[in-house]
Amino acid sequence: MTFSLSAASVRGILLDIEGSTTPIAFVHDVLFPFARERLKDCLRRNFSSEEVRGDVAKLREEHAADVELRLEPPPWVEDPLDAQRDSIVAYVHWLMDRDRKSTGLKSLQGKIWEEGYLSGELKGQVFPDVPPALQRWCQNGIDIRIFSSGSALAQKLLFAHTEAGDLTRFLRGYFDTTTGGKTALESYRRIAAQFRLPPPEILFVSDTTAELDAAKSAGMQALLCARPGNRPQPPGHGHRTIHSFSEII
Repeated sequence: MTFSLSAASVRGILLDIEGSTTPIAFVHDVLFPFARERLKDCLRRNFSSEEVRGDVAKLREEHAADVELRLEPPPWVEDPLDAQRDSIVAYVHWLMDRDRKSTGLKSLQGKIWEEGYLSGELKGQVFPDVPPALQRWCQNGIDIRIFSSGSALAQKLLFAHTEAGDLTRFLRGYFDTTTGGKTALESYRRIAAQFRLPPPEILFVSDTTAELDAAKSAGMQALLCARPGNRPQPPGHGHRTIHSFSEII
């Protein structure tokens, strides 16, 4: 199935990452283990930095909320410093095991991945049809932006260091959990305001129907991206489906 941008009067494209531009396996089998293994060392080396302290403050607040909700997270320890860092590591691992879309967690992961990309240990992965599609859309005046639960820093790093080269020249904006949840209607209204386009002129592409439902409720157009390895979506979801960005013409 093809989707014509001109026929649909689309002037902006909003892209999900995991399962849309990038294989799910890269996120879960490469990025997540990389961050998990290096978290303790990252905290040890950077704990006094203002940015990391900000992440820790967000995690402390989230931990208190989890305790209040009786979710039984690992205990948070304030003193001594080594014990505090160990408790943060345990809590972050607990969040990762639950695939929590935590702003503090995602920000810390982004900092760890930055070191990996800059050292060459990490190379961002995108599907082969993604680079030519981004170039084609950009040449046709389409405003292309990203919305992911990963931090904006992590998004930029992935696209700047792909095996196909630096793709950030095609991208004009990045949205993360600081904008709102990916299944929240208000997130897409805020994003449309940043595009400075009417919502019907924006196309959102994602592998998750709940996200597409929220985008459509905000007035955007939506396409389900069905890639190899993606999670099955509920039957009868009603969204048009593509299997490659080459189908968006």
